[in-house]
Amino acid sequence: MIEIAITTEFIKLDQFLKFAGCVYTGGDAKGFIQDGYVKVNGEVCTMRGKKLVPGDTVNFNEEDFIVVRE
Repeated sequence: MIEIAITTEFIKLDQFLKFAGCVYTGGDAKGFIQDGYVKVNGEVCTMRGKKLVPGDTVNFNEEDFIVVRE
C-alpha cells in the first residue's frame, strides 16, 4: 500500500488521483471515476468530489493507496 500524505483536512478524489500521480489531468481523473475504475474503501466510487480523509483507501489501476496526514 502506498501512503499519500496530505496537509489539509481532506482532499477530493479527483484531486487525489492527480496528486498521487495516477493521472495527468483532471479530465482524465473525471473519466476514470465516472466509468467506475476507482474504489474508495473497497467500493466503487463515481463521485469525483468525494472527500477523502486520513485513513481512507483508494484502489486504482490495481494499486492501493492510503491517505495519511503529513
